[in-house]
Amino acid sequence: MKLVIYGAQGYALATYEALRTIYPKREVMCFLVSERGNNAHELGRLPVREIAEFSAGLAPEDKKDIEILIATPDGVMSDIERTLEAHGFVTYRRLDSHRSDDLMKLYHARLGRFMPLEALPVGCTRPELNIYMAKSHKDRALKEPQLLPGYIHPLQVGAANTDMRIDALTDDTGDNISERNVNYSEISGLYWVWKNRLSAANDTDEQTVTERASDNDEKLYYGLAQYRRMFVFTEDDLSRLVGNDVDVVLPWPLLYEPDINAHHERYLKDGDWQAMLTALRRLQPEYADAFGKILGQRYMYNYNVILAKKQVLIDYCEWLFPILMLTEELTVPKGSERADRYIGYMAEILETLYFMHNADRLNIVHKGCRLYC
Repeated sequence: MKLVIYGAQGYALATYEALRTIYPKREVMCFLVSERGNNAHELGRLPVREIAEFSAGLAPEDKKDIEILIATPDGVMSDIERTLEAHGFVTYRRLDSHRSDDLMKLYHARLGRFMPLEALPVGCTRPELNIYMAKSHKDRALKEPQLLPGYIHPLQVGAANTDMRIDALTDDTGDNISERNVNYSEISGLYWVWKNRLSAANDTDEQTVTERASDNDEKLYYGLAQYRRMFVFTEDDLSRLVGNDVDVVLPWPLLYEPDINAHHERYLKDGDWQAMLTALRRLQPEYADAFGKILGQRYMYNYNVILAKKQVLIDYCEWLFPILMLTEELTVPKGSERADRYIGYMAEILETLYFMHNADRLNIVHKGCRLYC
């Protein structure tokens, strides 16, 4: 059967590259989208086609000979299936978060990069985890409620901008930038974790038992997740962290074409981008020098989802937030005069820069990021 990939963003491009590498005999015809919008006209030298136009050029019997792989975030797959059926396509399959994780493990193992967490031997020591899940009062309810493990702590971000309370933990207490959530997005939650949970000076009795620090920092891991994007660890996954001295767990990077400059060109204004580069040159010239090489490759860490040893996350936050705050001051208009989430997008780029630049120094492994709907 002929194969088509539904989707035209980093998720779909990564799927195509993985299939082309692992199953080179399986030919992909094109990418499909519901509407052109701001999607590219071509990915991986294959055309990106609107479903209506693609369908109109096929006879009913031809549609039966086409298999469609839905490579999008999980939350829109049901709508895509209905669209496919309305156009007469009956053979399709979801590449959901589980299947995508399996595919990415095979792909990166074949290429020998981006080590999967599951490739490490299972150990005997369980770490102490505290992952803070950023939530907003504007979030839609999930179609299927999550049963969260005890180490995930819901954290309301942007709490200073509303009287509505959706969780016991809010990012407007202690040392915080909650009011700036309109620009920082989920990263205002990471700032709160850094200042109020990672700093020994801010360890308080208000923390729950599962949040309190261990006497052994080598066992203590902290992280940030999002309401709809997070790691889902098995017990074997967790037992691999301490015994293998894992420093950081990151999601599989997404692919961009021709390189990750495409991300900032889509989400960030050129003036804002230049302000960030200026801030980087002033505060971290070593990283500014390395930035061109990082930008010139295709892989980028999305979502601002991370799990790391306590000290590793402290080091990252101490590096990240001064750059972001100086960028706010250098942009026109300044961050205090706007509300467009641009700092959150920059944080994804800077996370990619920081951890790829330190890949030889840190023990970094990867895990699929579940996308909830």
